[in-house]
Amino acid sequence: MQEVFRLEMNTKMRGYAIGEMSRLTSVNIETIRYYERIKIMPKPDRTEGGNRQYNFDQLKRLSFVKKCRDLGFSLNEIRALLEMVDRDDFTCGEVHGMTIFHLEKIRQKLADLKRLEKTLSQMAATCSKGDVPECPVLESLYELT
Repeated sequence: MQEVFRLEMNTKMRGYAIGEMSRLTSVNIETIRYYERIKIMPKPDRTEGGNRQYNFDQLKRLSFVKKCRDLGFSLNEIRALLEMVDRDDFTCGEVHGMTIFHLEKIRQKLADLKRLEKTLSQMAATCSKGDVPECPVLESLYELT
């Protein structure tokens, strides 16, 4: 908590350069610029020299986006979550609904990956790994479905 307070007090004095935003959130500088272009992140103020200067709220927003991306949320899903936060009249039920929908998509992807694993394992088991030109793995890939 003290680190957050220090960061907040720091930004009130001078703001955050894009490199510092990147370091604090582990988000690549080009990704931060991209988020600005697609309006996930608001445009920051600029110094007289034209350098970006972000505030503490923008740092928190970027951290939010990073955590959402780490959890596999799409940019459109993140945009929807941020729109709810920005309009400040969302309900926990709305957020829960989006989370459950995302969780179901993750579960479906996991099921798909398990099917892929099983198929590839079966294909690999047919291979003798020998020096002959016939390869059952390639033959199975060439089979008409």
